[in-house]
Amino acid sequence: MSHSNTECRILADLTTGPGGNRRGYSAPIITSVTYRDLPRATIVSAALQLFRNLRSRVNTRCRAVVVPLLLIAALASAPAQEIDRGSNGAIDCTHLVGWVAGGISSRRLAHLVEQHGIAFVPGEPLARQLQSVGAEPVLLTRLRKEHAALGTSTTLCPAAVISAAALVHQKRYEAAQPAFRDLLREDQNNAALHFASGSIFIHQNAWDDALEEFSQAARLLPGLAETHSRLSYLFYHSGDVDNALAEARTALSLDPGNPEAYKFLGLALADSGQYEAALHALSEALASEPDDAEIYYDLGSTLRDKGDLPGAVSAYRRAIQLNPNYWQAHNNLGLSLQDEHKLDEAIFEYRTAEKIAPNEPAIRSNLGASYCEKEDYNAAVSEFTELFRQYPDWQSGHGCLAKAFMSKGDYSSAISELRLAVVHNPTGAAEHRVLGQALLLTHDDAAAARELEIAVALNPDSAPAHHYLAVAWSNIHKYDLALKENREALRLDPSADNHYYLAICLIKLGRNDEALAELDTAARIDPGQSLYRARKEELQKLMRVESR
Repeated sequence: MSHSNTECRILADLTTGPGGNRRGYSAPIITSVTYRDLPRATIVSAALQLFRNLRSRVNTRCRAVVVPLLLIAALASAPAQEIDRGSNGAIDCTHLVGWVAGGISSRRLAHLVEQHGIAFVPGEPLARQLQSVGAEPVLLTRLRKEHAALGTSTTLCPAAVISAAALVHQKRYEAAQPAFRDLLREDQNNAALHFASGSIFIHQNAWDDALEEFSQAARLLPGLAETHSRLSYLFYHSGDVDNALAEARTALSLDPGNPEAYKFLGLALADSGQYEAALHALSEALASEPDDAEIYYDLGSTLRDKGDLPGAVSAYRRAIQLNPNYWQAHNNLGLSLQDEHKLDEAIFEYRTAEKIAPNEPAIRSNLGASYCEKEDYNAAVSEFTELFRQYPDWQSGHGCLAKAFMSKGDYSSAISELRLAVVHNPTGAAEHRVLGQALLLTHDDAAAARELEIAVALNPDSAPAHHYLAVAWSNIHKYDLALKENREALRLDPSADNHYYLAICLIKLGRNDEALAELDTAARIDPGQSLYRARKEELQKLMRVESR
């Protein structure tokens, strides 16, 4: 086999994958970013959904909350008035504002007010306070009814509580956290303040601190379903599906129709691969909140994980219809369309997401990957170059950018990107293999052999890794080692190509009879490939000359 033929196959694999399949061997290098949503009004930064916490941290978290969880279990059957913290068993203003700041829906809070009453007299000044922290009309209407029943005198919530909650509503989390810390210093047994503080920590990606706060809230107020549903989400995020399921079910035992609890139950079930049960849970959530864009988003993510791309597209479109500025839904709609090979539509969605959230690196990463798949390499280079300029530590996309450079014949730049891909994922067999392939193209065969040996060690069942390692050994004249790798590639993938490459190696070792048999097999498997017949005829002529 001539070196030019080797280069042709390497380029084909790097830019499309063997057999022209762009989702073939090289696909693991291109990473698309999928997002799951967070609790209501607590959407976290994109990167959190990319990189799940390590299992060691999950175990640490579980140990850290064993006692609180046991206490929660013991108190789960507490009577409904356990959730009330005001005088005469009614909800006081601080608790109500804390729960608003923590993201409990106004619809749910209105129900709690109706069920348990309030320990303060609301008026229009208080309504304006509550509006400033995010209370919606359904809650304000319920409070006006309570006002009519309680009398004409009115109450205002403590100014410090309103000020802290307003910071949350303005998404000024760095300022809100110390404000709530000060409030808790004065009222450390206030469950709603712990609840709000935990929600802020989620915004700040401080997952251990969030777990501590919600555990405290559950210890102080075990009867509030939303506390358990947030614990469910935290366990889901850490990968602890069992505790996530347990907390969601505890929430539902306290409030059987709670849509947030059904939502997080659905997420945990989907994470464990129980897609039908997850879809049922999300349907129950939608039954209570039919216009909730976030639940449709989670429905879309679950359907996508299940492999139902048309269903996922439909759910994401509904989420966008309900909230046109929902960039995560635009992003994941783009991913689903990309999976359906509708690249122009996918690019449109990524562009829309980018307009809404211009500083989210994952959007640009997905956009670059879609251009790479479309083989619009100029656009791919432009997107990834800008991405890495803005976010030098961003890990996804180096492989795709390398493919773009490779298509242009810029092997040096491609190798630089592939080395970064290896740095970010040193145990990735595909990353080492593709780097080895690129090094073959620059005739750095010894370095290629080192990378390909690592690739084979990491994934012994990769036929392409064995094949390219054989090429590297052959190029540095280590034919016995090349023979071993060619035989292993053939064992894993008995294709006509691998019979052919084995034959070439055998010829170099002077084992022409065996080589002729391999060429004959290759020609028989793929009779349309003229190269096999031509090389067979050349070998037969050589063997006749040598026999004279």
